[in-house]
Amino acid sequence: MKVFIKEKSWIAKLASLKLRTDNCAIVFMNTIYLHQITKQEFLASKNLLRHEIMHVKQWKREGAFVFLYKYIKYSFQLGYFNNPFEIEARKASLNSAILDGITIS
Repeated sequence: MKVFIKEKSWIAKLASLKLRTDNCAIVFMNTIYLHQITKQEFLASKNLLRHEIMHVKQWKREGAFVFLYKYIKYSFQLGYFNNPFEIEARKASLNSAILDGITIS
């Protein structure tokens, strides 16, 4: 699976404001958008990389419309931290095998 990384993203900047964090990574389909973190720093942070790759896999597994619907629904109902997609991504951040078959551009 091919994954793209875009630095200095306004989308990730908006997410960082919402999450009240200095730097941020956010996924839309097969692209990871970064704010205040370089591609090199992101790739060096294996836990963060695996976390975001899991989100790419979730988009693919669920389909774009279903993923967005569920993600927003869970975030409103359960909060960001208890969103099942975030729980799954946090678990994946510890699994080095999550990167198998991933090509990053």
